Amino acid sequence: MANIDTKEYSPESPSVKSRLTWLWSEYSVIIAFVIIYIGASAMNPRFLDINNQLNILMQVSIIGIIALGMTVVMLSGGIDLSVGSVLALAGVISVLALNASGSILVGVFTALLVGSFAGFLNGLMVAKGRIASFIATLGMMAGARSIALYIAEGGSVSGEVSGFTAIANNNLWIFDFPVIIFFVMAVLIYVLMHKTRFGRYVYALGSNEKAAMLSAIRVDRIKIGVYTLIGTLVGIAAVIETSRLNSISSSSSGSQYELDAIAAVIIGGTRMTGGRGKIIGTIFGILILGILNNMMNLMNVSPHLQGFVKGLIIIIAVVFQKRE
Repeated sequence: MANIDTKEYSPESPSVKSRLTWLWSEYSVIIAFVIIYIGASAMNPRFLDINNQLNILMQVSIIGIIALGMTVVMLSGGIDLSVGSVLALAGVISVLALNASGSILVGVFTALLVGSFAGFLNGLMVAKGRIASFIATLGMMAGARSIALYIAEGGSVSGEVSGFTAIANNNLWIFDFPVIIFFVMAVLIYVLMHKTRFGRYVYALGSNEKAAMLSAIRVDRIKIGVYTLIGTLVGIAAVIETSRLNSISSSSSGSQYELDAIAAVIIGGTRMTGGRGKIIGTIFGILILGILNNMMNLMNVSPHLQGFVKGLIIIIAVVFQKRE
């Protein structure tokens, strides 16, 4: 009788294990999203209401836009802690420009300019000043918030131009404009990161900076470009935030947005050390956060505990990354 290699057919064979490991590694965030979505649906029937679903998308749109930029930064091996403060600064200055000029276009352009410039300064400090991204953006976080408070005298500023609120409060079919903007930005950043040379260079930089330099990649330019990109996205988020209420608070607007963005990126599978992650993962990560926030609100969980939940999720996500 011929000998049969039972290992080849064993369900515990290395090939099956490796496939399961690959499946979990590549699609864990999608699997987690499906489980959480089903669980939320079972726990509260109001969750599946179409208006509630659209509300979740609206709530995550601003953080989602920022998280897209944060993904690019973290893929490069860096981090940006200044996004919330820069959003407040961009919002305050853009409203002042809006009121002074009477032009919505000027207000929007100003927000993009302020956000991009703040990101550019972060990039210069990291790339040319050789300052750790954590320290550089921490300094920008304090500085931008302080300038916003000074300009607005510690309060809020309101828009005086009719039509400005239409940016965040109108809709196309059933989707609000902020949701549409978020998904458009997601497609553009996906193409940038997965279909262009810039995206390949960002992955190379995050994987091994020295190897990237030896491969003739202009590392400094990539770093500056990465931080300028997230600054531009923060400017877009500032326009939406300001337009939604036709005002911006120099003290509270953008508060803890960096925590939400980083949480979404990590949940989406992007490594803190850089070089590995996907834009699609971040999209599902921000949706998971949106569902969890929505469920905590439906269940009347104290808002003071919601930060604890987000922090716990970040820790769990990092633990799972280290086990891969």
